Amino acid sequence: MARRISGRNTKGGERSGDTRHLPELAEGQKPSRDDILRFVSENPDRSGKRDIARAFSLKGDDRVWLKDTLRELEDEGLLEKSRKRLIRPGALPHVVVLDIFSRDPDGGLLARPSERSSDNSEQNPLVAVKLSRGTKGPTPGVGDRVLAKVFPTNQPTGPAYTARVMKIFDKRSEAVLGVFRVAHDGTFRIEPVERRQPELVIDTEFRNGAEPGDLVEVEPSRHGRYGLPKGKVLNVVGSLTSEKAVSMIAIHAHDIPHIFPRDVIDEAEAAKPATMAGREDWRSLPLVTIDPADAKDHDDAVHAEPDADEKNPGGVIVTVAIADVAAYIRPGSALDREALRRGNSVYFPDRVVPMLPERISNDLCSLKEKVERPALAVRMTFSAEGRKIRHSFHRVMMRSAARLAYPQAQAAIDGSPDDATGPILDGVLKPLWAAYEVLKRGRNAREPLELDLPERKILLKPDGTVDRVIVPDRLDAHKLIEEFMIQANVAAAETLEAKRQKLVYRIHDGPSLAKQESLREFLATLGLSLARGAQMRPSQFNAILDRVRGAEQEQLVNEVVLRSQSQAEYSPDNIGHFGLNLRRYAHFTSPIRRYADLIVHRALVSALGLGSDGLTRGEEDRLEETSALISASERRAMAAERDTVDRLIAGYLAERIEETFDARISGVVKAGLFVQLPQYGADGFIPVSSLDGDYYIYDETARALFGERTGKGYQLADRVEVRLIEVAPLAGAMRFEMLTEPRPLPGSKRSFHKAKGQKSRARAAQPRRSSRRR
Repeated sequence: MARRISGRNTKGGERSGDTRHLPELAEGQKPSRDDILRFVSENPDRSGKRDIARAFSLKGDDRVWLKDTLRELEDEGLLEKSRKRLIRPGALPHVVVLDIFSRDPDGGLLARPSERSSDNSEQNPLVAVKLSRGTKGPTPGVGDRVLAKVFPTNQPTGPAYTARVMKIFDKRSEAVLGVFRVAHDGTFRIEPVERRQPELVIDTEFRNGAEPGDLVEVEPSRHGRYGLPKGKVLNVVGSLTSEKAVSMIAIHAHDIPHIFPRDVIDEAEAAKPATMAGREDWRSLPLVTIDPADAKDHDDAVHAEPDADEKNPGGVIVTVAIADVAAYIRPGSALDREALRRGNSVYFPDRVVPMLPERISNDLCSLKEKVERPALAVRMTFSAEGRKIRHSFHRVMMRSAARLAYPQAQAAIDGSPDDATGPILDGVLKPLWAAYEVLKRGRNAREPLELDLPERKILLKPDGTVDRVIVPDRLDAHKLIEEFMIQANVAAAETLEAKRQKLVYRIHDGPSLAKQESLREFLATLGLSLARGAQMRPSQFNAILDRVRGAEQEQLVNEVVLRSQSQAEYSPDNIGHFGLNLRRYAHFTSPIRRYADLIVHRALVSALGLGSDGLTRGEEDRLEETSALISASERRAMAAERDTVDRLIAGYLAERIEETFDARISGVVKAGLFVQLPQYGADGFIPVSSLDGDYYIYDETARALFGERTGKGYQLADRVEVRLIEVAPLAGAMRFEMLTEPRPLPGSKRSFHKAKGQKSRARAAQPRRSSRRR
């Protein structure tokens, strides 16, 4: 006998008519571990502790037993925590973006997750797309990208999941990107950027002015059974040697919308400046913007002053004003639909692909110096210890007193004011820095995760090619703005939660138990210990980082701790932010470049009665879908930005084959070593087959490859010397040869016996080069 659990009918329709089965349990009988694992697999939308207890009718002491059992299953790696739910390791999230690529023999649609894992394993399972009867709107087909809710099939054969479509994205363009070439027989060819695309032949009449070496967009045409397919050039992007072409490759490869539709442009151009109606007049408050020197939009301004309240000695009042984008981007408008489609702005070394048209982002919503602009502001009062006492939100009209760059503001505080900062040094800037000192006390007491990993910036020449790569100074001016924005984001989340208003949180889960154990094993190889326990705190990681500060292993430990962390994302369900060590956190401070912040602005307008342009009921009902969309857009942007940097650096170094470089091992896998050139921030690969003189064993725990015979090898973060052997600029790939001799690795003999029969082994395929440096 089996009990049936009827799925809830929701507007998303994901469980309509669906059922799940549970074993029939006698009165007082507890479910087995297999019963629990099966339930979690079959009910991804209802797999929290309370859901499991309710499903098995567990009460009282049985719930304590369930909590202990779930902890054991996590410790053993059989379950993982994802937000407030439990999932099986390797399982897809409940809401995921899918690419429909084919049909099964019965005509059903087949899809795979659009974000592919690196190893093509269970992270990329086959998904059968189910179409609900009577669904309104367009029907998905092959080639579509969709947002869907997925459910495991638990069948031994066929797709691992079924999916119910929530949203169909715009169809992907048929155009492909490639390089215009002249073949040896004189014909014009297109060398595709993506390997999966075939080479195309271009007839002379469809050349459209393209010259050899140009990066072009091409529309493939239908072709016969024989010969290469043909196409016609739609657009000449530019020379492949220009940086603009490199970023366009990433834009195209990651399907990033970069051309605003006509109706969006028309709507933006027709927008009128906001008026004082319904706003407080803050135009006399000397708010200032502090941004990068090359910033074109300014969406946040700050002010601080001592608290005059005698009951709060040493306290400060901090004000953060954010551009009122919600006043211009109304729900359901063409601007709103396009902003959601983009999700966020994407930043490349030479350009920005904005979320909003320039008329909005660089004009009406940019807090320009001495210009009236609408804003949504939060005023926060802190005690002398940096503890927030109270806060309030206001819809205002402001006028920025000054537009400052980070180095400019810092120089003024350090004793070198200029014409812009001199007049406001005592009245505006010094109170800001005094308030930051107060907020630092609160931050230090909170103990967020403090990783020390420098960020690099590519500087370009006037012609768009790489000039050099730098590590910008990390100034107190940067930290001040960062801490002010964090506190404003916390205030937004707290206000909306107190008002019981739905919103999108910025969440960051703690490291899974499996990742904790992996990190713990690694630290043990360095003689470091990490306390056990499911409820880890950032301070425990900080203690480890403090112990290695200034030591040879500092960079290594920072890298490994970073890789043990979960990825931050957006969700209507709050689990807190682990890295910042905050219980409530929402993005509020950048609505020009992040759609999540626009949602939070609208939610505040609704919750506080600040206008008629707040969050609608329809938007509230779609928050889970919206969160999945903007989380996917964020990951897409990060991948495109990373790929562009890789291609730029690869192109920059293409003329330096056979040169040697100082490098650091940035990744260790069975197939070899990833090395990063610190001077450039770019990665390349050394195949394990090219490592001479021994059989090399992959030790996952130690993040190392070591020789079976000698016990010597290479470990993550080792500093090494390498020779550049091969460069593929279009792919952003570089291959290196190792010049540094392997070193003795602590515990390598022990690791070998543990790894034998389980880890991969590879033997050097090439003899040692006589030119190798020693």
